[in-house]
Amino acid sequence: MAWIKRNLFFFVGLVVAVLLLGAAGFYDFKSWQRNQSALQNLTEVSSALTTANGNHLVSEDNIQAARDQQKQVQAWIAKARQYFQPIDPIPNPDGGPVTDELFAPALSMTVKQLQREATDASVQLPPDDFFSFTAESDKATFDPSTLGDLAQQLGEVKTIVEILYSARVNELENIQRVPLAKDDIGANIGANQADYLTDLPITTGQAVMMPYQVTFRGFSSDIANVIEAFETSQHEFIVRAITVQPATAAATSYSYNPENRGPYYNNMYNNGGRMPPGYGQGQMNPAPQPAMPMTGGLQTVLNEQLLRVTMEIEVVRLTPANS
Repeated sequence: MAWIKRNLFFFVGLVVAVLLLGAAGFYDFKSWQRNQSALQNLTEVSSALTTANGNHLVSEDNIQAARDQQKQVQAWIAKARQYFQPIDPIPNPDGGPVTDELFAPALSMTVKQLQREATDASVQLPPDDFFSFTAESDKATFDPSTLGDLAQQLGEVKTIVEILYSARVNELENIQRVPLAKDDIGANIGANQADYLTDLPITTGQAVMMPYQVTFRGFSSDIANVIEAFETSQHEFIVRAITVQPATAAATSYSYNPENRGPYYNNMYNNGGRMPPGYGQGQMNPAPQPAMPMTGGLQTVLNEQLLRVTMEIEVVRLTPANS
C-alpha cells in the first residue's frame, strides 16, 4: 500500500491502461465476429453464383439454340407483319409531298369511284355522299400542314368503305373520322357534324390508332361478313364496339333509286316470292306488316329484320421504326 501511495499517479495510469487494453480486445473480438459472418455470407453467394454459372455454360449447343430461337421470333414477326400492311394515302406521290393540284382531283375521283362501286355492289348511299369529306368537296386549295393527314385519311376511308361493300351490306348510312385538317375544324364541324368524331388518335411507342365510325344497315349475316372482312384484311383494324338496333323507326327516308335498290330487294318474304307491301314507294325500308294468318303448309319460324349497325373501328398505323 505504501508503494501505491508513493506511486499513485503511476498506479492510476497503469489501471487505466489495462482497462483500455481490455476494451480494445473486446472491440477486436466483436469486429472479428462480424468479419467472419460477412465472410460466410460472401462464401454462400459466391457458391450460388458458381452453381448458376455452371448450369448455363456458354457452349456451341447453347449458342445454336439461341440462334434458332431468334430465327423463330423473326419468322413470327415477318408472318405478323403481313397483317399490318400500311394503307396508302390518296394521292401517294413518289418522293414528294401531297399538293393541292394532286389532292383535289384525287378526292373527286375517289368519291366518284366509291359511288360507282356502291352501285355495282347494290349498296344504298345517302344522296350526294362525300364519305366524310363534305368540307373539302368544293375546295381547290388546302392547308399544306394538314394535307398529308387528309390524304392518309382518304386512303383509310376508301379501304373501310370497300370492306363494307365486299360484305354486301344493305346500306352505308354514314362514316365519320377525326377532324385533323384545318378545313375540318371551326365552323365546318357544326355545318358537317355528321362527318366527324369527338375521339382523338391514340399514339404509343409502336403505333398510332386512328378511330373511325361507320353506320350501316343490313341483316345479322351482314354483320358477321363485315367483322370477318376486317379480321382477314391485310391491314390492321381493331373493332372497338358494335351497337345494333332494329332499322324501323330510325330508318332514313332516302328517295327511291331503281338503279341501286340494295340487297333487300332480293330478300323475299315467305309469301309466294313477292316483295313486302310498301317497298319502293319512296322509302328505303318498308314498314312492318302484320302477319297474315296461315291456312296450311309450313309456317315462318324465323323472320329476320333489317338492322341498323354502328361500328367503332381503329386503323393501326405502325411507326416507321416498326413498319
